Amino acid sequence: MRIHIFNDPLELAAAAAHEVACAIRVQPLLRLGLPTGSTPIPLYAHLVQLHREEGLSFQQVTAFNLDEYLGLAPDDPNSYSYFMAEHLFRHIDIPLANTHIPHGLAADPHAEAARYDQLLQEPLDILLLGINALNGHIGFNEPGSPWDSPCRVVELTPETRESNAPHFPGGLAQTPTQAITMGIAAIMQSRRVFLMATGTGKAEIIQKALHGPQVLALPGSALQSHPQLEVYLDKAAASLL
Repeated sequence: MRIHIFNDPLELAAAAAHEVACAIRVQPLLRLGLPTGSTPIPLYAHLVQLHREEGLSFQQVTAFNLDEYLGLAPDDPNSYSYFMAEHLFRHIDIPLANTHIPHGLAADPHAEAARYDQLLQEPLDILLLGINALNGHIGFNEPGSPWDSPCRVVELTPETRESNAPHFPGGLAQTPTQAITMGIAAIMQSRRVFLMATGTGKAEIIQKALHGPQVLALPGSALQSHPQLEVYLDKAAASLL
């Protein structure tokens, strides 16, 4: 485990984007795992800037998102497909065929999860990852998820739904109850994992995930066993380490 601490989220994002860009230049056929949420937004902005100003090409990169809500169409503003298009994909030269996100409107969600899991049998080269401040979930692997869990349909906990409710116009009533998530097995098989967290609200869960016991009740604690874990924190998130 290597822990990098930065003054603020923008400095963190620039450093993480630089590492991703270097990896792409060395290995153009990079298999890249991507998260959603507020933490990676400035990182994606840096990648877009590197593409526009320095010619960083994503033509041969293959991207795999961590998760998607069930019941949302790709063009729904609250879907993760829409998020990725708005913040990254439509601003760079990655082919649409090289972007993979579970289908939220799949007729058979369990078959869709199995299809997505097959895409992840070859390990990701780099996986960018966040962690939930309330229960330590990674992807949508909620507390209790086994370390060997595959990509699957999951029930979202009340804590997760409540934390995501502000993003939906109708609040909690419109917040999905299920999602398809990349499993902890695929997360742990990734060759490199970049765990990113910012703000004082993440400080306690970061301390527990990195230095507490490895328990199923805190999914992020599985990362302690990853051989190539890079932790990117701002000073606020690192304040309890």
